[in-house]
Amino acid sequence: MKDYILEQLKALTSIPSPTGYTGKVTAYLSDQIRALGYQPEMSNKGNVSVVLGGEGNPLVLAAHVDTLGAMVREIKDNGRIRPTTIGGHQWDTCDGENCTVHTRDGQVYTGVVLNTEPSAHVADEKKDKKEVNMEILLDENVSSKDDVKKLGIQNGDFIAMDPRTVVTESGYIKSRFLDDKLSAAVLLGLAKAVKEEGIALNRKLTLIFTTYEEVGHGASFIPSDTKEMLSVDMGCVGDGLECTERMVSICSKDSGGPYDYEITSRLISLAKENDLDYAVDIYPHYCSDVGASLKAGYDIRHGLIGPGVYASHNYERSHADGVMNTYKLLRALITQ
Repeated sequence: MKDYILEQLKALTSIPSPTGYTGKVTAYLSDQIRALGYQPEMSNKGNVSVVLGGEGNPLVLAAHVDTLGAMVREIKDNGRIRPTTIGGHQWDTCDGENCTVHTRDGQVYTGVVLNTEPSAHVADEKKDKKEVNMEILLDENVSSKDDVKKLGIQNGDFIAMDPRTVVTESGYIKSRFLDDKLSAAVLLGLAKAVKEEGIALNRKLTLIFTTYEEVGHGASFIPSDTKEMLSVDMGCVGDGLECTERMVSICSKDSGGPYDYEITSRLISLAKENDLDYAVDIYPHYCSDVGASLKAGYDIRHGLIGPGVYASHNYERSHADGVMNTYKLLRALITQ
């Protein structure tokens, strides 16, 4: 299963999908779900859902496939592009990153993200690496606004950073957008196991892959019969937290407040019973899809888990052990 999940991760990260530009990744997801023998559905806003089976006490597991990114805010007179952020981009982590610009008529152009004063041998003083001081240099012979417009590029076109996905022999997973394509791959692995192993589900189980999580309203619509919902998203790794990249993280509280006591306690008990490497942590600057569902007015119990991911909204790192601890905890939740 680990190999399948990592293969799916590589496939998912290879498909650019900044929030608002997710049609290709949801088409891929739908194809993969059909290949496993299920019938996916797509909502008006582009979320992909699938019922895996089971009866009673409906549970939703949600992961998101939209990512951080940017859009063309302005085409400068010198032919360079001024970006605007999609999601919580940290531009200082993107300086020197390769990217692609996707036009409304389907053209794709490569480029590089650079500070407006990137040359150490030229700049009199360094600029702060903030959005206002960042720009995209196209890999095209352009030197004016008109040159860029002739390519078909216009304001509002999407900009995607290169993911640079790498899995090392020691099991470390390095990539942009592990948040949350890593968890989406885990859910595909769970769907594969349910179908191919004939797993007996202890309740009705629905998977949802959302497309607007990074801007706060990914799971604002879920099945009306949902009783419990678990966001499967990145687990935080950092100062003051116990989680490492090799663990499954169980979140007890984020910026929206505490997660449901009974669900969180059940997840902790299952992790202990199955001898999983886990941590319970609080994420002070975090919100999840299940938070969007609660704000939309759904009366549900809610929880949050995910593989430990270091350097969130950066060039991120996790580990295959964290992936499998997350997969095993989810499997225990739907069977025990």
